[in-house]
Amino acid sequence: MRNSSRGAVDPFIVMDVMEAARAAEEAGRHIIHMEVGQPSSPAPEHARRVLSEAMMTDPLGYTVALGLPALRNRIARLYGDWYDVDLDPARVVVTPGSSGGFILAFSALFDAGERVALGMPGYPSYRQILKALDLVPVEVPASPANGYQLVPGDLKGVDYQGLMMASPANPTGTMLGRDQLGALIETCQAQGAAFLSDEIYHGIEYDKRAVTALELSDEVCVINSFSKYFSMTGWRVGWLVVPEAQVRQVERLAQNLFICPPHAAQVAALAALDADDELQGNLAVYAKNRELMLEGLPKAGFDRIAPPDGAFYVYADVSHLTDDSRAFAAEILDKAGVAVTPGLDFDPLRGHGTLRFSYARSSADIEEGLARLRTFMASRG
Repeated sequence: MRNSSRGAVDPFIVMDVMEAARAAEEAGRHIIHMEVGQPSSPAPEHARRVLSEAMMTDPLGYTVALGLPALRNRIARLYGDWYDVDLDPARVVVTPGSSGGFILAFSALFDAGERVALGMPGYPSYRQILKALDLVPVEVPASPANGYQLVPGDLKGVDYQGLMMASPANPTGTMLGRDQLGALIETCQAQGAAFLSDEIYHGIEYDKRAVTALELSDEVCVINSFSKYFSMTGWRVGWLVVPEAQVRQVERLAQNLFICPPHAAQVAALAALDADDELQGNLAVYAKNRELMLEGLPKAGFDRIAPPDGAFYVYADVSHLTDDSRAFAAEILDKAGVAVTPGLDFDPLRGHGTLRFSYARSSADIEEGLARLRTFMASRG
């Protein structure tokens, strides 16, 4: 059988790094993981306990395609608690992770061949999912001077039917302020294009809070997930918020593509929304780790960084150290025992000169990783 051209997407390089790190650990080495964007903490204890009890009495069969009504209601309430936004639960769609949300949103909003603008650097799966759906990713370089976030001027002359933004962003952790986000929404809507806001790292913020696109417009599509702030990466449960006119369109697609999100994960997610004390404890660890990284990376020689406002990443310009970030990351893994991600995942044009460091692990791991990086860089002269 032949392969489709739609399936000819690029590999996700960080997954290759994870596999190399796993192989090193299997060979007996101790590896510090700064490559993967995954909390080291499990799902909240309250969520695990509630699910354990539900498994004793509930068959956990199919739910309705849009998700458990109680979960949709609770997510809507979250927008009131966090942002003072009065959100109709009917606009909330529970999805199989944010990845399922991207598939639903892209399928619902765009026809084959249409163009979706993305900022570079950015999450690599945006462009790969778009390609697999016969859509055209239009990658627009964002300036380090703007925190690697797009500004309206970057879109002048660009032909696009959709714009995907992320704040806090992966790989940089930088955020858009209210005025910046509003200007992008206005620019996009003036073009007659759909605005999509990836808010998966909301809740993981430090000196200022993240702004949701829903504070500025109802005519946007918001993608979020329980993976990051709620420490539920492997549970595969996320959500969309879409305009009222798009709900039935998304519902029909969800019915056919996924039937429903995982029932067990939805039960746990509903309980996780009421585990604020534990989640704030996780956030305190990230905040400490951020301080360690902002102090320790420059001491190791990684001093060209975009200070992160949120998420748990530091994106470093290492073009003065290497012109092959993939080989450099492999050298760091081999000689320092620290796994980091080459920037090529996030920026095919400039990523040969950048690395992403994740600080989602324990503070002890971060301290040990930074010590190893200092030793490694000193040995390079």
